Amino acid sequence: MTMQHITVLGTGVLGSQIAFQTAYHGFDVVAYDVDEPALAAAEERFAKLAETYRAEGVAGAADGKAEEALARIRTSHVLAEAVADADLVIEAVPENPDIKKSVYEELGRVAPARTIFATNSSTLLPSALAPFTGRPEQFLALHFANRVWAHNTAEVMGTEQTDPAVYRAVVEFAGKIGMVPIEIKKEKAGYLLNSLLVPFLQAAGELLVDGIAEPEAIDQTWRIGTGAPMGPFQIYDIVGLTTAYNISMMGDEKQRAFAALIKERYIDQGKLGVATGEGFYTYPAA
Repeated sequence: MTMQHITVLGTGVLGSQIAFQTAYHGFDVVAYDVDEPALAAAEERFAKLAETYRAEGVAGAADGKAEEALARIRTSHVLAEAVADADLVIEAVPENPDIKKSVYEELGRVAPARTIFATNSSTLLPSALAPFTGRPEQFLALHFANRVWAHNTAEVMGTEQTDPAVYRAVVEFAGKIGMVPIEIKKEKAGYLLNSLLVPFLQAAGELLVDGIAEPEAIDQTWRIGTGAPMGPFQIYDIVGLTTAYNISMMGDEKQRAFAALIKERYIDQGKLGVATGEGFYTYPAA
């Protein structure tokens, strides 16, 4: 299966990283989002990623490879146009089941018959989305971690309906874009990474909701006690508080209370995390 033309649906923090990393490794990429303002924001993210790759010494970035990647990315807010030549579509739209269902129903109608679909969903099982794709045998999960160029795992998880040849093609693709493919043998909510990470973050959220301590103290305790470079609320800011909110709203009563807290104190104030310069913490302008 040839994979050269890749479309990424959604240009938020992680979607833009996936698009740039893919282009950086020589693939032609179309980045899709819902309207021109969203795509203008995406262009800024791509430019900042080029700067980051150079600043962090990613191989080849200082020799023009970052600029070459920018030149391989095209943007579109028309779905049919964005996927017209796609060999693989990677979906990274908001972590909301209704939004994903709607996207896949339209995507299944307009994408070429050969096109493989992959969801980057961090919490939803691919089998929950497969019926809406119109091609469950060509659908699976391809999950990336934030800061894909450094934390370069790509968790590949199929369903019972996924064609084994499609699965192998996506594993090979992940390797070609500089990722370490992590082959998951059967479906598991949260995959590997989030099966470990989400309970950790949820515990931190509950400590805040219960008034046990403030984010700074919780983070400091974790960093000092474990030697980890970041605490949970620093991680929340990197992931993005909108994603944290959407995931927490699908949890139990305590998690929904945490969702309400971050919406009132942060999201409604435009404080979405690192991407906006402020979340639980304030970040210097890039």
